[in-house]
Amino acid sequence: MTPTALATINRPQLLTFPQLDRDPDVLTQLLADKRSVNTKRTYAGDVRDFFATVTGQLPTKASVNAFLRLPERDAVSLVLKWKAGMMSGEGRKKPLAEATINRRLAAIKSLVTMGLNLGVCDYNLARVKGETIAKYRDTTGINKATFERILSTCDRETVAGKRDYALLRLLWGNALRRNEVSQLNLADFKLGARTLRILGKGKGTQYETVDLGAATAQAITDWLAVRPGSAGETDPLFVALNYAALGHRLTGDGLYKLVQTRTKKAGIEKVMSPHRIRHSAITAALDATDGNVRKVQKLSRHRKLDTLMIYDDNRSRDQGAVTDLLDGMF
Repeated sequence: MTPTALATINRPQLLTFPQLDRDPDVLTQLLADKRSVNTKRTYAGDVRDFFATVTGQLPTKASVNAFLRLPERDAVSLVLKWKAGMMSGEGRKKPLAEATINRRLAAIKSLVTMGLNLGVCDYNLARVKGETIAKYRDTTGINKATFERILSTCDRETVAGKRDYALLRLLWGNALRRNEVSQLNLADFKLGARTLRILGKGKGTQYETVDLGAATAQAITDWLAVRPGSAGETDPLFVALNYAALGHRLTGDGLYKLVQTRTKKAGIEKVMSPHRIRHSAITAALDATDGNVRKVQKLSRHRKLDTLMIYDDNRSRDQGAVTDLLDGMF
């Protein structure tokens, strides 16, 4: 090998990079960093609320960066003032719930953290604390007999009845979340294996496979026999049936309205939702397994057993039983 060729091999390759933005669009970058469409929409709305409240204007690249370049003390002061207004309801129709306040604070904290990562500011909002809330206060939902009443409203001789029956059985039998259902595609359902591939909460693009009950698998098959619209593998498993959106993906909001409509038709006064059916299914599973939280965890797909223990405590109502014992002592 000639000296010239050897020198070419040993010479380090110079790497080139695109011109870095010294004045980044932090909000756009924050939203681009979120996988969930719902999270993007919610964070965008929460950031808009902060800037509309604090500055009287919607956020722009310039105003976001101006906020992020404030001294930490001033930024924290503005966020705390915003939080106080949400708690008191000042300038609003009413005070906001603790969970809503915490969600909005999380959006602004994420914005500041993204600003920190991009070098726009040199602090975060860790010192701003959220409100204490009790999670899963009411997990009881409805019992099996009440759910049967909801199922009975589905006329399975009609297209809508077949779809709604399949959806309701899926929500009950697999305790799915509404976004998990709305994201389902035709390729995700395997009749022979009786399985469904879902994008679980917090899993990003990583799918997981759940087993279906025989009745649920048959209900989905009956629905697919009459399902309108295109039938490619990436087309939605469940579609809207109203004239304006016929054949389009059934959204999470559409599923929520469907459950409410069926519940009212069954004459049930309790406010129901897809998540309430999930609560009901998990509670029913704990009853059926005599409180076997590890087994029911396979159904609920909760990461922590502590969450299921809350369901089990609410189901068993131990406090009421002990109160009855004390009450009967006199």
